[in-house]
Amino acid sequence: MNVQKLTRRMLFGTALVLLGFSASAHHSTAMFEWGTEKELTGTVDKWEWTQPHTFIWLDVPGKPGAKTQQWGLEGMSPSWLGRRGWGNKSLAHGQKIKVIYYPLRDGRPGGFFVRVTGPDGKELQALPGRPPGPSK
Repeated sequence: MNVQKLTRRMLFGTALVLLGFSASAHHSTAMFEWGTEKELTGTVDKWEWTQPHTFIWLDVPGKPGAKTQQWGLEGMSPSWLGRRGWGNKSLAHGQKIKVIYYPLRDGRPGGFFVRVTGPDGKELQALPGRPPGPSK
């Protein structure tokens, strides 16, 4: 076997291994009740515009007398959201927002955000579905 054929085979093998690693690095969405929309209102603690997924850390008031609970809401990637009008400054610390989300199956305070309505009533769509419009 000549050097050129051996080099091609080694490159091909390396590419297959690297593709396998990148495919296994992405997690499943099985932890969410996909398609079951719930609503949550709270105050943005932190907006993480990061790869591979964005996150909203939301402080949600508890029942009267109970303390505030922090929720973690995962979202699509910055590139996905950017094509839908989102940006790294779409949400800010202290903003009161309404979130439609798919909850975690295990009942922990978190989920996957579908759309967000800001204090000005503007709605940002995160996933395909009904077109953005006035909040109901």
